Parts: sequence; structure tokens; C-alpha cells
Amino acid sequence: MIGFLNINKPLGLTSHDVVARVRRGLKIKKVGHAGTLDPLATGVLVLCLGAATRLSEYVMHTTKQYRAQIHLGVETTTYDAEGEITAQHDTSHLTRGDVERALAQFVGQIEQFPPMYSAIKQGGRKLYELARAGGVVERQPRSVEIMALDILDWSPPQVTVDVTCSAGTYIRSLAHDLGEVLGVGAHLSGLVRTASGSFNLEDSVDLDVLLDSPNWAEHLVPPASALKHLPVIQCDPAALDNLTHGRVVPDPLAEAGLLAQAYNANGDLIAIVEGDGQYWRPHKVFV
Repeated sequence: MIGFLNINKPLGLTSHDVVARVRRGLKIKKVGHAGTLDPLATGVLVLCLGAATRLSEYVMHTTKQYRAQIHLGVETTTYDAEGEITAQHDTSHLTRGDVERALAQFVGQIEQFPPMYSAIKQGGRKLYELARAGGVVERQPRSVEIMALDILDWSPPQVTVDVTCSAGTYIRSLAHDLGEVLGVGAHLSGLVRTASGSFNLEDSVDLDVLLDSPNWAEHLVPPASALKHLPVIQCDPAALDNLTHGRVVPDPLAEAGLLAQAYNANGDLIAIVEGDGQYWRPHKVFV
């Protein structure tokens, strides 16, 4: 068993809840996910089945797309609708142009502080554990990239924005920071992940539909489709023998630092390999 499922995560479930339901419902021992979604978010949640759990890092670190609903004028402890309201401000003076100009400041490579209510660890404890205990710690900013921010709907005090960004971007922090720039505060009131790498919302399957399907395997996405962003190399018998025994494969096109998928003649994924300028070195071997 090796493959991925593109799940349209329901509202209210954690990513772990979805993994547990799939593990029980499909009777598969090894199930993981490639990038969490908050309980209040819906949309694309990529699950890894069987040996594909070893490929999660290559799927996780891909470009993401979101549809974010941001409520201007109301700040919360968690930066989303789940938290307690900490401040409210008048927004009647704001225009769509004001919001567009503020959003433009976040496009590109930016430094972003994760919210206190997040799973990032600091001092061995998750931030949300410290927050629930009443603590607030100084967080280190993280470098993320936002490629595009487009207003889809302007219905003040709500604005709906399509976001294209790097993995690791906190949309809750983006909403909070937008409110700071506008001087009125804000929180994330709704979120849909519309794409994660090559996985799109249009191709996703509802969780209940998947679990009720007698032919659920028809929804299984093979590694070649999930890892479209990685180049493919074909292995002859000699290269196959080298990789499966942890040896390098000579190739002048093996660009240093480049990751690639290695397949045998039958189309089976043999390994993820990494170039060093002269050779492909096995990064993870599956045979």
C-alpha cells in the first residue's frame, strides 16, 4: 500500500480526527497527514497511506492556496473565531482600497510571528499549551513567502481573500497582522484550503463519501501524481541495484541539492534521490 488521499476536511474535526477515522474505517494501520488544518478550517487535507507516510515531507513543503474570510475590527486571543474577543474597533471608515493597499505590504518574503495558539514548540512545550496555562512567551519570527493576495469579496467588516503562499504560513497571523496595519484589529473568521501542491479542492473527496465507498481505492493518488514537482529518473537494472543497496548512481545531470523520483521499468517508485553534481544519492529507498 502506497498512495495519498485528497480529503475535503469537514468543519470541526482536527487533522488527527480525520486520520483516526480513515485508519479505523479503511482498516489501514499506517495513515498520516501532510500538513495540518485547524478544526475551524475546511478543504484540502492530504493523507498518506502505507509507505507514503515516508513521503509526507515532500508533499508538505509545497505551495498552498487558501480562501480566507477576515473579520475586521474584532481581535481575539487565538486570532480566529474560536478565541475570546479582546478588543473591538470601528471600521466604518475603511474602504476596499485601504484593504488592498494594506494587503500589498504582505506580498513577497516576509517575517511572520506564529500565533500563541499554535503547535510550534518552544522550550519543549507547544505554544498553545503555554497559552492555555495563561502564559505568553516571546516568539521568534519565521520567514515565509506570500505569492499572491487577491480580494474576492468586500462586504465590510468582512473581506474574503484568496491567498497563495509557502508552506508554514499562518493565515491566522496574516489576518491579525492585516488588522494591525489597518489600525482596527482583525481575526480569521473562516478558512478553506483550496490547494496543497498538486492536490486541489475540486478533486477532493468528502470524508463520509470515502468511508462509505466500497471502492475507496479509486480515490488513491499515486506518488507520481502527488510528487509532480519533483523530476523523474528511470532506473536501469544497474542503477536499481545501486539504489536498493544504498549506493550512488552516476549522472552528470544530478544537480546538487535537487530531489528526484526514481522508478523502475514497471513504474514502481524505488527511491527519492538527491543530486550532488555527479551522482544521485539515495535519500529514501522503498524497495
